[in-house]
Amino acid sequence: MTPRFLEKSQQVLHCLRSMTTQPLQTAEIFVQPLVCTHIRLLLRGDQLLYNIGSHPPTPIADIFALTNLHPTVASCEDLAVALRQLDGRGFKAYRDLELTEGFGFAGSVPFHLSIDYVQADPFAPPSRLTLSIPRTATGVPDHLLQDTHRRRGLCHGLALAIAHATGQMTQDRSDLQIDRPRQQILDRSCVQWVGDELIIRLSARLPAAGRRIQGHQAAHLLCERLPAVLQAGVIYEHLDAQHLQQLATCAADGDALRGQLADHDLVAFVADGSRLPRHSGIDDRPLQSHAISWQSPPSLRVELEQADGTRITGTGIRRGVTAIVGGGFHGKSTLLDALRMGVYEHVPGDGREGVVCDETAVSIRAEDGRRISGVDLSPFIGPLPQGRRTDHFTSDDASGSTSQAAAIVEALEIGSRLLLIDEDTAATNFMIRDQRMRQLIGDQQEPITPFIDRVGQLAATGTSTIVVTGGSSDYLSVAGTVIAMEEYRPVDVTERAHELVPLTGNTVGAWPATRGRIPLPQSLNPRRGRRERSVRARTRHELEVGRTFLDLSALGQLVDESQTRALGQALLHIHHHYLGEHLDVAQICAAVLDDIRSEGWSVLTQDRFQPDLAQFRAFELSATLNRLRTLQVEPAPGAVA
Repeated sequence: MTPRFLEKSQQVLHCLRSMTTQPLQTAEIFVQPLVCTHIRLLLRGDQLLYNIGSHPPTPIADIFALTNLHPTVASCEDLAVALRQLDGRGFKAYRDLELTEGFGFAGSVPFHLSIDYVQADPFAPPSRLTLSIPRTATGVPDHLLQDTHRRRGLCHGLALAIAHATGQMTQDRSDLQIDRPRQQILDRSCVQWVGDELIIRLSARLPAAGRRIQGHQAAHLLCERLPAVLQAGVIYEHLDAQHLQQLATCAADGDALRGQLADHDLVAFVADGSRLPRHSGIDDRPLQSHAISWQSPPSLRVELEQADGTRITGTGIRRGVTAIVGGGFHGKSTLLDALRMGVYEHVPGDGREGVVCDETAVSIRAEDGRRISGVDLSPFIGPLPQGRRTDHFTSDDASGSTSQAAAIVEALEIGSRLLLIDEDTAATNFMIRDQRMRQLIGDQQEPITPFIDRVGQLAATGTSTIVVTGGSSDYLSVAGTVIAMEEYRPVDVTERAHELVPLTGNTVGAWPATRGRIPLPQSLNPRRGRRERSVRARTRHELEVGRTFLDLSALGQLVDESQTRALGQALLHIHHHYLGEHLDVAQICAAVLDDIRSEGWSVLTQDRFQPDLAQFRAFELSATLNRLRTLQVEPAPGAVA
């Protein structure tokens, strides 16, 4: 039963109860194959009437005895007839479709169609469709559904096949569209397996001439073109079975490799033969020409098992501190970028299928001007001039060093065990402080404790660091492993580095305990004008919630605009369910992910199903919450390491 049908039906019942003194049971609203949206109450003299669509007004007494609300499930033929009858009417008449229980399609691809949302006008964001297909009708073999990871790879392949079938891969404006996946294999709301049903969510631009319905074209779109898309996009015998198998295998292998890291005392792994360079800074596809395949230095080569037990070799990056060094344009940042994406599985042919890192890895960078709310920066920044404390630090315009310190503390707050830092995007005065500067500016005048003095304590508490450095040798003194990139080829130079710079393990005491933060209820207001819930992802790195704009450009592991949309919905979910519950940021993020796992994507959208959401991690949710310029927090009781 569609949410809009329930909503309207409840409104009618409420009106009936409020306008008559007679006993009223739950009313059954009889509908034709196409439910009409216009349900009006009329008062003629002393007689109260109800009027559904174009049917004549009927005395309310006639429905008093009816007890159940059961909308009619119509057929494809009924839908086609009803759409043709709408031809020439105003565009809003399409909203009749929302009030149906759905339409059953027989034929070569039996499926059930629900129209969850109808666009307000031809120029508004498109309408939303949900299709349910029995597993037996798809012909998908059991081995592609045997675990969560293979199902994720299969769904990725089905979404791509549907995108090809709709024509959106070659057209700028297709009438039917699906949330097209790219290089990373993510859980998405557009294609899911729920029990023995395949659930597909599409966007549709309903045909119109100006603001008048083109009913015959609409009937063709939904009753002929849509079944044809499903025939080409989800029926196994029509699909590239080898590609689907490869996708399922890549998803399973990535998880298997990642699951072995801890047992081998590793935080990352790069398989031999991997191709790391990308097509461009804005194109995540692999560089096709002049790409050099990865070959491990013998001293760092390890063996891991893929999901089927096949053993592969590659470079294992050990726990602790690892420095990546080398000349400019030799591949240092390219390697770190690949490791940063190692929290995801990748599609066959991407070149990074065998690159994995600890699932809690977080990319850290400086972020001038960001908002910081009540973060305990005392491990890195001592008391500031004029006695300003830093154990509950708030700023609307953080400096580079302050923002980077906050990013690290916020990542640790959620449980990160691996920090990824590139000197190109880091604050120099936060990363290092050389001896001459220490002599010139005494410690009593410098509130910043550089990261190099803390990185050893972090490693001792279980949080490793991989840092790219090419302009300073300081990190060689604290790095247990030093990898030099020479023309995109890795070389283990650890021994040579320690001959030049002895391993000292710079330390400043033990890593101090820090407290969590509890967001306050006034932190988020999703209202915008008359809309109670307003959220919009402008781009992958721009999000609007209510009247608040969030800049997410520093979230280096945010890879898809659908993730940003999901993060926006997650903020609304937090606002409605968790603010005011005295939960800290880590507890809130964990609760949201648990809700999604147990109840599905609809838990974020209040049953208003969105076809374009994608999975995110607790770290990206925390980072989004922390970048709310309206965020207000209080310290959580107790302390966490």
